[in-house]
Amino acid sequence: MEKSIEKKKRFRIPHTYALLFFVIVLVAVLTYVIPAGEFDRAVDPETDRIFVVPDTYHSVESNPLSFFDVFKAIPKGMENSGYIIFFVLMIGGSFGILQSTGAIDSGIVEVVKRMKGKEKAVIPIVMFIFSLAGAILGSAEEMLPFYPIVISLALALGFDTLTGTAMVLLGAGAGFAGAFLNPFTVGIAQGIAGLPMFSGIGFRLIAYVLILSITIIYVYRYASKIQKNPELSVTYEEDKIRHKEFEFNDNIEFTTRHKIVMLILISGLCILGYGVVELNFYITELTAIFLIIGILSGVAGGLSIDKIAQEFINGAKELVYGALVIGLATSIMVVMQEGKIMDTIIYSLAGLVQGLPPSLSGVAMFIVQSFINFIIPSGSGQAAASMPIMAPMADLVGISRQSAVLAFQFGDGFSNVINPTSGYFMAAIAIGGIRWEKWAKWMLPLLLIWSLIGAILVAVSVMIGYGPF
Repeated sequence: MEKSIEKKKRFRIPHTYALLFFVIVLVAVLTYVIPAGEFDRAVDPETDRIFVVPDTYHSVESNPLSFFDVFKAIPKGMENSGYIIFFVLMIGGSFGILQSTGAIDSGIVEVVKRMKGKEKAVIPIVMFIFSLAGAILGSAEEMLPFYPIVISLALALGFDTLTGTAMVLLGAGAGFAGAFLNPFTVGIAQGIAGLPMFSGIGFRLIAYVLILSITIIYVYRYASKIQKNPELSVTYEEDKIRHKEFEFNDNIEFTTRHKIVMLILISGLCILGYGVVELNFYITELTAIFLIIGILSGVAGGLSIDKIAQEFINGAKELVYGALVIGLATSIMVVMQEGKIMDTIIYSLAGLVQGLPPSLSGVAMFIVQSFINFIIPSGSGQAAASMPIMAPMADLVGISRQSAVLAFQFGDGFSNVINPTSGYFMAAIAIGGIRWEKWAKWMLPLLLIWSLIGAILVAVSVMIGYGPF
């Protein structure tokens, strides 16, 4: 018995870098086993979007990766995801400047004082707000700037880093998965399937409310447990240091300088929101906005030029670990693409759906889309790659194309918040300093609940003939 306990103590989940490298090597080995194949792709002249041409899968000459190719894939992955990596580092640097002005700490103090005795009420409010961003705008990477603020708020309210991370990640994630107006997933998928844009919104609203409600309850219960006994926290050791920053909170004054800095931050976030919605801003523009916010905040906060530069470096340094994780995750896709096995895997998974009863076919589509999401973590990219196959397949197996879109929506959305090949997800937990294995262990029960709900909703949609077709 003692030996068994000792063995359990010795067992440790490998470091995130080690896990990702193992996956890279495993996928490289599969390039020797899985037949190479490709779909033909074409460009939509109206949108310039590249899409997969149905019924064009064909075998191609295999291209197994050599020992040296495996290591070349890592810098290529870093290069391919460079825009996200530098976005994360710039956010870290800008918030390093903001943090050093003391404005965020003093602003949080004001919130804490106002929420005294009703701290847990913050959780559903914050999660609901972020869920709307996911459900309506399809926001993912755009949420990264909010993690440091919400994590700081969670710590000050007596919760932990994981609670703060979950409020943003699972709030937006639940909205994204249950999206009723997401143009990047539902909109593109329905367009490819030939459905009226955003048709069937009533059923998706039901799904959104159900998924978000369960997610809020899950996070709320965890936060309540941590508030009573901090030692039960997944991030307890890390937070022992972070909590010390808030021991003196009651003595922090919210000065005029602090108010000006917070005004700069809020104004910048409003400009960011307007730019995303109206001007099609993306990573480059958002990065520029946060650099401006950081520099102006430093000046308004009374920091010297040298101090601004130093705090920027300190802030960026904190996120180097996560930035490299993003590149390693992207390297997995590089290996599959260069080994020409990505399309083969998608084609094989799609083939599993055929031959099942309609209700089970819908659930199988959901499962298949979940696997595809590990290969193509981009929602719009997955829609472009899989819906040209899944839409006509839905016709063949006797289910509506709307149900096929719903299966895609859940398959893409649920695994986004645990998928190690997803750049924005890895960036989010990196900002919180949470290792992937710790997050995955905590998230698994909720993911199983989500998956069960998703399977039931897809089966129900098949049975009621969810349409219009």
